[in-house]
Amino acid sequence: MKKTLIALSVGALAISQVQAATDITFWHAMGGELGEKVDQIVADFNASQNDVVVHASYRGNYSETMTGAIAAFRSGEQPDIVQVYEVGTATMMAAEGAVYPAYQLMNQYSDGFDQSAYLSTVTGYYADANGNMLSMPFNSSTPVLYYNKDAFAAAGLPDRGPKTWEEMGEFGQAILDAGYDCGFTTAWQSWIQLENLSARHNVPFATNDDGFTGLDTQVVFNDDLQIAHIEQLAKWNENGLFSYSGRTSEGAARFYSGECPMITASSASYAGVRANASFNFGVSELPYWASKIDTPQNTIIGGATLWTLRGHDESHYPAVARFFEYLSQPEVQADWHQFSGYLPITYAAVELTKEQGFYANNPGTDVAINQMTAVEPTANSRGLRLGNFPQIRDIIDEELESVWNGDATAKQALDRAARRSNQQLRRFERANR
Repeated sequence: MKKTLIALSVGALAISQVQAATDITFWHAMGGELGEKVDQIVADFNASQNDVVVHASYRGNYSETMTGAIAAFRSGEQPDIVQVYEVGTATMMAAEGAVYPAYQLMNQYSDGFDQSAYLSTVTGYYADANGNMLSMPFNSSTPVLYYNKDAFAAAGLPDRGPKTWEEMGEFGQAILDAGYDCGFTTAWQSWIQLENLSARHNVPFATNDDGFTGLDTQVVFNDDLQIAHIEQLAKWNENGLFSYSGRTSEGAARFYSGECPMITASSASYAGVRANASFNFGVSELPYWASKIDTPQNTIIGGATLWTLRGHDESHYPAVARFFEYLSQPEVQADWHQFSGYLPITYAAVELTKEQGFYANNPGTDVAINQMTAVEPTANSRGLRLGNFPQIRDIIDEELESVWNGDATAKQALDRAARRSNQQLRRFERANR
């Protein structure tokens, strides 16, 4: 009888432990191989302990995922965690009652949380005016330059990417002279050719410290540097030295095929380049104008972070913090970084990746991290905090396309883009005062 009681007690305890597990929901925008990797990370976390079960689900692209989460919050069916791209940061910050700031969550529920362990160039983008981390970094990237080594050899170029935009013109011309129809193309033109151009040269993209310190922000990306840069791209576009491919990552296929031997694209494109390019390739830092600066600033990030949404039972938040702790572990972050090409979010993950020999065995994979950490970020290179930023990016894309089509000069297009973007900022200001 005593054994039976003990067995029943043990069984009841086991059932209690199972019932005590807290279920939390995680909506993300990672499809394809990245989505499968996220599923694996979540499965590994679930298997690592018995207290929390994370249910991850793919909800479409970044825009669809964020829009879906906002709609779900209004109907009281929001996930515990939602992945939001960087341009949605201001929108999430404006929803003060809807989000649980990461620094508050982790300070309350995590014993070992230390914000200084995370890369400042990553957390700075997602911090409030006092530097407090509002969302949990997960998949951050930054633009780099990929080049086709075989094409460079055919063109008589050195085995390195152009360091400056002046060299970009020289290298591109050599590639055209070697018989190629395209010198280089770009992905994400607003992010790389305007937002990061501004940060790299330490000039503002917008007032109020690039939008960090006030809702009355105005964009100023129609200044001398940006106009001169777009003017030069327009000239190169006329003879094929630069060739526009589309608003997001359409140019990657032209690089894979060998048509365009250089592309400025996300560091997170590394896995795709490695899988699809049939030639030797290299990675180098995003060029800068040597005629404008001596030392380039850090580039700013893209990608997304994980936001915690309020409105759930209080028992959910320690569970969310525990999942974030797991994601921040050096082993988990190093594995995600090495698989995806996204930046590691902690300094420990960087060191572990070095110790594992990944950078030595995969030349170029450390370019992004070096580019991000070589200098201290400034108010102009910390990141951008603009309301209605997705709409502003659409406006910039549309106006830049008028330059590539020959319908507008760089100044005309950027002036129009600035005026229309400021209208979007005023709408956001009125809605969030």
